[in-house]
Amino acid sequence: MKLRYLVPTFALAVMTTIAAHAQSTGIYLNPYISRLSNSVADTGSFAFLGNNSKSAVFGGVDIGGYYMFEHFSGFDVGVDIRDAIQHGNTAGLNSFLVGPRVAFKPVKYTLKPYVQLSVGAGRTHSAENPAHITRLEYAITGGIDKSLGKFVDWRVAEVGYGSVQTISSDNYGGTTNIPAAKALNFSAGFVFKIH
Repeated sequence: MKLRYLVPTFALAVMTTIAAHAQSTGIYLNPYISRLSNSVADTGSFAFLGNNSKSAVFGGVDIGGYYMFEHFSGFDVGVDIRDAIQHGNTAGLNSFLVGPRVAFKPVKYTLKPYVQLSVGAGRTHSAENPAHITRLEYAITGGIDKSLGKFVDWRVAEVGYGSVQTISSDNYGGTTNIPAAKALNFSAGFVFKIH
């Protein structure tokens, strides 16, 4: 089994074990869409966004979970671990992110807004070349969950903004300096709570 699959599997196994003792744990597997853009177009077989392109839309799944370990009168604090696997123009991006999560107590209609700041690793490969690189990635994310019952929340919407250095001709002797790509992320779906 490759390391990139072992780490998320281990993280979810740990979260599931912790969930047996926790009151605020959720696991999700939701569709995920990102618009990645760059201020400089890359050319050649290592161009992640496509030859001479400055943006592309990627889609895939976001699998992860959160564990809320501290509870206050107006909000809860915890950690979120996720692995988003996406493809666009046959290029690929695998984002493994971990970070603190703050969820606010239901405000109205059982809505639970949350925000999190995550850091981790982004693994990218271009459409025309099997070579890949792994670089630092970060994202700030906010969303709203709505309780549908004791064991299920509806993730009404989640929006994130981040950055990741993608594979480019710059990594392989190119003459153009390619900056990190900016990512605008969207997701929605369901969260399954474990009590």
